[in-house]
Amino acid sequence: MLVWRINSRERSYTTKDSPSTWERLGGRGLVARILLDEVKPDCDPLGKYNKLIIAPGLLVGHKVSSCDRISFGGKSPLTGGAKEANSGGTTGLSLAHLGIKALVLEDQPTDDKWIVLHISKNGVQFEPADDLIGLGVYRSTEILLDRYGKNVSLVLIGPAGEREYLASGIVNLDKDRVPSRIAARGGLGALMGSKKVKAIVIDAGRGENPPIRDIEKFKNAQKIYNQALKDHPQTKIYHDYGTNAMPGMSDGFGGMPTRNFSAGHFEGLEKIRGETMREIILERDGEGKPSHACMPGCIIQCSNVYPDKNGKTIVSPLEYETVGLLGPNLGIDDLDIIAQLNWEVNDLGLDSIEIGAALGVAAEAGLMKFGDGERALELVHEIRQNTLLGRVLGNGAVITGKILGVKRVPAVKGQAMSAYDPRAIKGTGVTYATSPQGADHTAGLTIRAKVDHLDPSIQANISRTAQINMAGYDTLGACIFAGNGFASAPQAIKELIEARYGWEVSENILQELGKETIWLEKEFNRRAGFTSAHDRIPEWMTKEPLPPNQSIFDVPESDLDHIFDDLDKNG
Repeated sequence: MLVWRINSRERSYTTKDSPSTWERLGGRGLVARILLDEVKPDCDPLGKYNKLIIAPGLLVGHKVSSCDRISFGGKSPLTGGAKEANSGGTTGLSLAHLGIKALVLEDQPTDDKWIVLHISKNGVQFEPADDLIGLGVYRSTEILLDRYGKNVSLVLIGPAGEREYLASGIVNLDKDRVPSRIAARGGLGALMGSKKVKAIVIDAGRGENPPIRDIEKFKNAQKIYNQALKDHPQTKIYHDYGTNAMPGMSDGFGGMPTRNFSAGHFEGLEKIRGETMREIILERDGEGKPSHACMPGCIIQCSNVYPDKNGKTIVSPLEYETVGLLGPNLGIDDLDIIAQLNWEVNDLGLDSIEIGAALGVAAEAGLMKFGDGERALELVHEIRQNTLLGRVLGNGAVITGKILGVKRVPAVKGQAMSAYDPRAIKGTGVTYATSPQGADHTAGLTIRAKVDHLDPSIQANISRTAQINMAGYDTLGACIFAGNGFASAPQAIKELIEARYGWEVSENILQELGKETIWLEKEFNRRAGFTSAHDRIPEWMTKEPLPPNQSIFDVPESDLDHIFDDLDKNG
């Protein structure tokens, strides 16, 4: 497979075999390797020396259930460090079918002319994007699909990315051509916007699966994995309730972010949990779907389509992290309002976690009352109108806190926390603190560990294991929920890779990939000036007790400082 490089200033491209050191990496691991090899750690994240790296995972291209995710990365405009954000949808599959191991956007235009990149087996075409600038993600998608056909994949940014808001993400189409899958975290939409690229159209034609060295071995491993995934009890839960199965568990541990992380229990829980959401979707019928696959071939189908009272789609999907940050975190218990907020944020091309946290900070500053959904929509409208307040909110929770004079900002390394308060779910707090990515639950969520989540003495090892495994899955291109199948059939990872590539790998290949990936990211951050002082939960969370458990984040700093001591460049 080839590395395609696109020079955004010259409007030119090249294709070349990848170096040997990149061969056995994909997804997040390959993003980190390219970042360390080619990007100046002290560069301006929105300047000419940063690169937007797009890489399918190692298992992408064969419709193995939940294993066709796509990674985006670069030096984060939000955190200033290594960043990878991944997404479901069809982008990974299409790039793999064109034989693209990585797509690297380089340099920076010297003019203000926006472009659409059209990528196919015939190469790259650079086309004007004048008619798309300022349009939201949904309208832009309609225009692009009319222009290029319904069978292409799209990568695009909204107005937030065009304006280089630090909370902007990169949007991808799901299998039904809806722009619903966003690589949201870290401000990578701003990085794409800095290259003056509004959209990337990927036309893989009929598509050709990447070659498989041993097809029978691959099919057998896939069969074993699929069965393990089907049999896992969590698969049915996520199929029926999606990621919004989590509110009861998070709230039950006292970790539901409520009114700007001031409490861990939300009194309106029953109105926003997954069981209620499913009942609403089924009752309203019409275009609503309680279960939906974002990627072709997915068994789990944890996505959904949430309808209004007339059965017309409001948004797809409505995920737990969005519900948590735009719901309880703002004191809002109305799923219809949360869904409307979600649609607006999606259309702007923003990270719903970051914006939910920023709105929580704004509420603390008195710009809205907690529980006032209409006012929350007005504040999001400020972002759309690009007002001064809108620009503040669109640049995330930390900047919002600084401008509005609020010290209670739930963020690490400049990135807002997701919907698990680290004072109640302390292992995830360790992940927030020590991940090179900033506060990101997908870097190593620990809520399902069968432990006392309030015991500070045991959390570092739990987080370490979760972080290493997740970095491995991100490098494979596997969804976090694919881990349920692979945990039950761990030999399937080894066999799928060996059959696909003809390599010989160890039984611990997942952990080896994860360790190497984290080392690469941490080394980039070290060169960018990060120290152990950056691996900390906000000080106020170490002092302010969280109701109802009255817990603080008290994992010893020595545990945070030494969690990855034994990593080296070879994993």
